[in-house]
Amino acid sequence: MSREVAGVDSQAGPPVAIRPEAIRNVLVVGAAGAGKTTLVERLLVEAGVLNRAGTTEDGTTVCDFDEIEHRQQRSVALALAPLVHDGVKVNLLDAPGYVDYLGEVRAGLRAADCALFVIAANEGVDEPTRALWRECADVAMPRVLVVTKLDHARADVDGVVAQAQGVFGDRVLPVHLHDDGRVVGLITDDHGHEAERAALIEGIIEESEDETLMERYLAGEPIDTDVLVRDLELAVARGSFHPVVPVDSTSGAGATELLDLMVSAFPSPLEHRLPTVYTPAGRPGPAIACDPAGPLVAEVVKTTTDPYVGRVSLVRVFSGTVRPDASVHVSGHRSAWAGTGTDPASSHPDHDEVERIGSLSVPLGKTQRTAPAVIAGDLCAIGRLRRAETSDTLASVDLPLVLEPWRMPEPQLPVAIRVTARSDEDKLGLGLQRLAAEDPTLRVEHSDETHQIVLWTMGEAHADVLLDRLATRYGVGVEEVELRVPLRETFVRPATGHGRHVKQSGGHGQYAVCSIEVEPLAQGAGFEFVDRVVGGAVPRQFIPSVEKGVRAQMAQGVESGHPMVDLRVTLTDGKAHSVDSSDMAFQTAGGLALRDAATRGGTCLLEPVDEVEVVVADALVGTVMGDLSARRGKVLGSEPAGEPGLVVVRAQVPQLELRRYSADLRSITHGSASFTRAFARYERVPDPVATTLEPAPD
Repeated sequence: MSREVAGVDSQAGPPVAIRPEAIRNVLVVGAAGAGKTTLVERLLVEAGVLNRAGTTEDGTTVCDFDEIEHRQQRSVALALAPLVHDGVKVNLLDAPGYVDYLGEVRAGLRAADCALFVIAANEGVDEPTRALWRECADVAMPRVLVVTKLDHARADVDGVVAQAQGVFGDRVLPVHLHDDGRVVGLITDDHGHEAERAALIEGIIEESEDETLMERYLAGEPIDTDVLVRDLELAVARGSFHPVVPVDSTSGAGATELLDLMVSAFPSPLEHRLPTVYTPAGRPGPAIACDPAGPLVAEVVKTTTDPYVGRVSLVRVFSGTVRPDASVHVSGHRSAWAGTGTDPASSHPDHDEVERIGSLSVPLGKTQRTAPAVIAGDLCAIGRLRRAETSDTLASVDLPLVLEPWRMPEPQLPVAIRVTARSDEDKLGLGLQRLAAEDPTLRVEHSDETHQIVLWTMGEAHADVLLDRLATRYGVGVEEVELRVPLRETFVRPATGHGRHVKQSGGHGQYAVCSIEVEPLAQGAGFEFVDRVVGGAVPRQFIPSVEKGVRAQMAQGVESGHPMVDLRVTLTDGKAHSVDSSDMAFQTAGGLALRDAATRGGTCLLEPVDEVEVVVADALVGTVMGDLSARRGKVLGSEPAGEPGLVVVRAQVPQLELRRYSADLRSITHGSASFTRAFARYERVPDPVATTLEPAPD
């Protein structure tokens, strides 16, 4: 027997929203250790989803989302925890707080309509918290603050609120206070906190669209509570007002008040801006609305692989209704927006196809509860989508559409790996393909030049999780090896070279002789071949053969095994045989001539240099500049980053010195800085450094 409460249909199975206005999608964010997961568990207990022991009625623990999280003792993935409060379905999305999982946070921001910002009363607002706040502000996400760990010996709720106001603005105002172990409201009654209540009411009224409200309030007219709550909700939805609620996750004080605030003041999916829609060809698509009867437009915000049920896609439905066993059009065009087009080597190539939806369920931790249908504004899990990756769009087969993907952070820590057993090489390819489908912040690079498989990751913790998953999920043992940087070789000074390839072995012989002059060119000039042969010393048909041989030798390198660049080679003389000369013979002679010239002119190694931009707090600029200089970098200058307290430091740094820069920068700035890099040019490797480098692999 089903029971309809407001906009939720509660059955023996999971609660199913039947109206978008009865849904709240809330992303729980905050720095690592702030108490996010503990808060989510307490809210599930207060809503009756969990018992006091933190388990469901059958004893299942639902907040243990990943075995890797047990070993690392930190959340590493976005996790969904739905509940129902006062007839409204609240989808809590618990985001990792560690900086390596910024991609999970951005996926959660795409799926949510409001962010619940968790700050520990004993820690306050640190640099990672500020960075997360900027992430939310960049996408205009409404934010509400929760102060946790109220029972900690160093808890200072008032101090944390004052600090948050100083950092995030004066529209950070408590709607509840922690008073002697209790949480009291400021809107509904005056509990002896006249100053705090007056500040809250004035803050709400200043955000009101009713211009007469302030006059009436200052004249002493009582303002109806419903009016204050309505204006509070509108201000929160606009992102201009940030209520603060203290919650004691241990005792539960404040949990019900927070749930009440979610239902009354958090924006529903109807109030949040929808992503931009395009056709698969990249043209603007038709306008969509959060309407269960509209065309289907949904997005995969997370992908996981279950050893028993296969790939599971966590999906946010923006328009229409998802039903099990229906056919959907799957579009993945992240690379098109990233500028890589349809590069087949991309870890996330473009694709368009039709797939059939398998099971439809509402996840809670590891448990999956079957759902009959999921409407616009809600979230669900879909099984058996073979090709759908994170950020892919699911749409109607009759009206294929694609959502512009959210901006993913660029992975900056390269990790070179190799299998520990040759028998695992085939499994490695499949495992990496599946990891890339799950995690758009992972970029897999197969380097033909260095002969390495390189995982571009978000940091050391991210890399550890990826290698752990390769071993535990896909049975592939890998080990990390030293990353090779693609070097180049060139001549130090002009030189001449002589190539002689003469062989006679009883039959058709080989005969080719050539003389060349080699000059080093300016960096980036490339290769030039000049023909100055006179008198037919080298027959015209074999001159291209000499050039081909020189180019082949340049590609192989001469002394170090790295490709040679930036040379002008002039063919000056040679000899040929009317019978024994051939194309191949002159190719060989050309290569020998280049090697001979290298012994006279000498060669040097060139290393790639990157343009680096570091965004860092003003107080740490000197530390960052000193570290860049110690890496043989050339600091070009600094400038304001466009946000108070932040500075952009620009430098040019050899790639050899950037191999672990992501981890080192995080260490010296306590996780508060970020950087980007782009190739600038090649420069000569200093002799003391060159002597430490190994030859290129065969």
